This record gives sequence, structure tokens and C-alpha cells, in this order.
Amino acid sequence: MNINTGISESHRQEISAQLSRLLADSYTLYLKTHNYHWNVTGPQFNTLHTMFETQYSELAIAVDDIAERIRALGVKAPGSYKEFAKLTSIEESDGGESADEMVRQLTEGQEAVVRTARKAFPAADAANDEPTADLLTQRMQVHEKNAWMLRSMLGDQS
Repeated sequence: MNINTGISESHRQEISAQLSRLLADSYTLYLKTHNYHWNVTGPQFNTLHTMFETQYSELAIAVDDIAERIRALGVKAPGSYKEFAKLTSIEESDGGESADEMVRQLTEGQEAVVRTARKAFPAADAANDEPTADLLTQRMQVHEKNAWMLRSMLGDQS
């Protein structure tokens, strides 16, 4: 059955391509944050363990929202590590990072997701796709706030 929501096929494809990159970044950040939740050590253990859990739990919901938006646009959402690895801009960790290095890398990951969401706006705007624009705005707000909180853990407010 054809999709007739007022967004052309070409626009739906372009928006979905952008959202697929956002999904890949979000899922990669989810996995990295969950890994750090499990493996953080040191004097800030309890604070970081709890903060990381809050962030990966929010990301778990976000990846579902992003994937469902892609599906609502009539496109298959990527869903494998192989697909995500091709699409993500977030580097995996090597393991053995200090707590401060974990916080630094997660800050960079949060900011990367913001940049990826920001890059998707032109496609959503060109199609007057308000639901996607709303999703992008929400994601940017969450990730900007998380990046600020993480930077604060390092004492860097710049």
C-alpha cells in the first residue's frame, strides 16, 4: 500500500537516511554508556554508575522512538551492529578507560549525537516533516543537557 501523508517518497528516503545515522549514533552511545556503567571504578563510582544508568535507560527509549519514526516513513530501520558500525560517527572504546576518560568520551558522544541530529534538520524542513523535526529537537535537548552534566563532572564549564 502506498504511503500518502504529504511527504514525497524521495523526501521520506532522505529523512530516513538521516534518521538512520541518528539511530546508529544513539545505539552506539547507548552501548558505550552501558559498558561504562558496568565497568566504571574509582572514588566517583556510585555517582557515575547511577548517572550512566540514567543516560543509557533514556537512550534505550530513544532508539525505539527513532526506529519507529523511520518505519512510519515507510523505510526499514537499521538494526544490526554491522549496519550501525557503517553509519555511526561515534568511536568504540578500547576498554580500560579511567572514570575521567569515560566521562570525556561520553561527553564527546553526546555532542556527536547532537551534531548528527542537527544535520538531519534540512531534510525534515524541506519536507515540512514536523514530527521528525520535533523528534530531532527533543533529542538535541536531551543530549546537550547530558553533555553539560558530563562536562561538569570534569569541572569544565567552557
